[in-house]
Amino acid sequence: MAPLESLLDQLAGITPRTDDPTGRATFSQLEFFRLVRNLADHKIGTHAAHLDDLHIAEKAGSTLKKLLIEMGFAPAVSTRTTRIAGSLGVLGKVEACAADGRFSGEIVDAIVRGMSVIEKRSPTALSDDERAVYESGLLAQALYGATPAEVLKHAQIIGNTIADDEGGIPTSDDRALHMLSHHVTDDNRVEIHANVTQSVGEKFIAMIDERSVPRPEPDGSPDRRSATQIRADALEVLLDQAAAGATLDTIGTPRTHIVMTIPATGDPATLPWTGSVTHAIARQLSCDGTFTEVIIDGETVPLQMGRERRLFPAHLRTCAPAHLRRAIIIRDETCIKCGAPPSHTQVHHIEHWSDDGETELDNGCLLCQRCHTQVHHHGWDIMIGFARHPWLIPPADIDPQRRPLPAYNRRTMRLDDAA
Repeated sequence: MAPLESLLDQLAGITPRTDDPTGRATFSQLEFFRLVRNLADHKIGTHAAHLDDLHIAEKAGSTLKKLLIEMGFAPAVSTRTTRIAGSLGVLGKVEACAADGRFSGEIVDAIVRGMSVIEKRSPTALSDDERAVYESGLLAQALYGATPAEVLKHAQIIGNTIADDEGGIPTSDDRALHMLSHHVTDDNRVEIHANVTQSVGEKFIAMIDERSVPRPEPDGSPDRRSATQIRADALEVLLDQAAAGATLDTIGTPRTHIVMTIPATGDPATLPWTGSVTHAIARQLSCDGTFTEVIIDGETVPLQMGRERRLFPAHLRTCAPAHLRRAIIIRDETCIKCGAPPSHTQVHHIEHWSDDGETELDNGCLLCQRCHTQVHHHGWDIMIGFARHPWLIPPADIDPQRRPLPAYNRRTMRLDDAA
């Protein structure tokens, strides 16, 4: 340890120059310490990986992250170091840049996380060549001065592009991974934890944000609540509003307002809270909730505002004054695929709104969330028959001939009867 202690003493002895009126010498010292810090981040990762290879934490009944925290590393640093340690030997190009001090631990971690995002959103396992290409792409972003957040955002765009091109369901859209749990603590408080798809999360964040407005105290002083307390109160308001709405006929009411930005360059669209989004989930979101599409240029300047009137409107001209959603409920009665009650359904655009589909009776049908996902992701198609009722067309792996099936409330019919 003597050489290391000597090195620490030497570093501790370096102080800002007092005879440096231009600041050039101090700037050089600061740049030196930046490189030292980056190199230290890399050495921390390699030594943590070595400890993990020796199973030191495991032998003590602990984990590498907990061991690092016990050593004095902050929890966030411990989490980051654990991720980096697990990637050593896999991302050789990134490791080489970190070894000479060019990358900070935050940048390395962003690339590691970005590669994980790409792998999870790919419907098939990445080949070594593909992994090398994507690693080089993220590496180039970092070398050009991208921040960790920008590197991760670029990885999300790559992941969504892969999922769209290869027809897979990325992790962000996989409803099979949904999880919601709650736990009553010893002091009778309730901890809530959820892991949901990007679209559900976007709706939740938007609705909480709309209700998380600081309110002045009665004497005019600023709101004394913290940001987290304001959001918790917003959740209570949201639950109260949902409970009140459940006692009313709210099937026709609009849902969350979401703005989607669509780059004119052809890059994937993005949502304001959760970032890059696949084409499939964009289409599904466009079926429900007040929805605005904004086309932007490379400088994020709006070029065109999309159609805001996408929601099924309050009245249908051909059968006024009945609500259009109510008209569809009267026709379909239930989810047309599984028979779920109308209170569990959304109105699906048969011809997607993003494909210029109209908001009208002959372009809408009732689908519950599960069946909505089946239609958007698993090859089911819908058509309107001559009697202005919807028919389901199953994918070829279910029926090679893809023979139309009547809606759930008309299953007593046969196709030859209709003919």
